[in-house]
Amino acid sequence: MARPTRPTRSTTRRSPCPVACSLDLLGDRWTLLIIRDLLWGKTRYGEFLTSPEAIPTNILAERLARLETAGIVQREPYQQNPPRHAYTLTPKGAELKAVLTTLATWGRRHLPDTAAKSPATAGKPEPPAAPKKPAKRS
Repeated sequence: MARPTRPTRSTTRRSPCPVACSLDLLGDRWTLLIIRDLLWGKTRYGEFLTSPEAIPTNILAERLARLETAGIVQREPYQQNPPRHAYTLTPKGAELKAVLTTLATWGRRHLPDTAAKSPATAGKPEPPAAPKKPAKRS
């Protein structure tokens, strides 16, 4: 007798909250890094594997498939034998640029020793850090 299928992460929602639903899709440790790499111009599977975070291949394949199902990424074949695909953001996926930009800005301001630079922005000056509060005088 076949076991009943369990709902998958992509088909269940824990609440109607838009933050919770967005995190259900994007909130693991790898997905936003894949989107970052797409925004930086990476399109091929092997290019994603060169990122310093070293995403495991099985997780990369699963996340790309999940993002494609969600309409955030589209894939186009660029080679028939063996089959290989190039991945690009859809307009829906490209809207996440503002989210990643804000997250990177916050990280530069509040997390020591971080630098959010794409290959396209290397060598350009960093935006100013948040002003420091003056020390209290006794």
